[in-house]
Amino acid sequence: MSIRKLQNVVVAAGDIAASRHFYETLLGLVPKFVDGERWVQYDAGGANFAVGSAQEYPEGAAGAVAVFEVGDLDARARSLAEAGTHIVGMRDMGSHGRTLTVVDPAGNVLQLFQRAAS
Repeated sequence: MSIRKLQNVVVAAGDIAASRHFYETLLGLVPKFVDGERWVQYDAGGANFAVGSAQEYPEGAAGAVAVFEVGDLDARARSLAEAGTHIVGMRDMGSHGRTLTVVDPAGNVLQLFQRAAS
């Protein structure tokens, strides 16, 4: 039950347009995926970096959030719950997949992500 990869690191933005201007025009990042004014994901030298609106940002998070891709989100959720991990919640994003938001022992919010079946 290992982590497949670091899916992305996401930061919150109140103004997606202003964030896009900063990351694209000033830093030169190129969008890989855009979901309107909710989410924009960039290729940052082979790693993913994303900017999410308030409705896309994990509950309880402050600062950057690491998102790790896993193969079996339900099994991971069960094992984390059994270990006493603080689970914030699970979110179904339809054709994109699902996320599980948890808090590590130091209080950092992170997410586990499973792609939707093809």
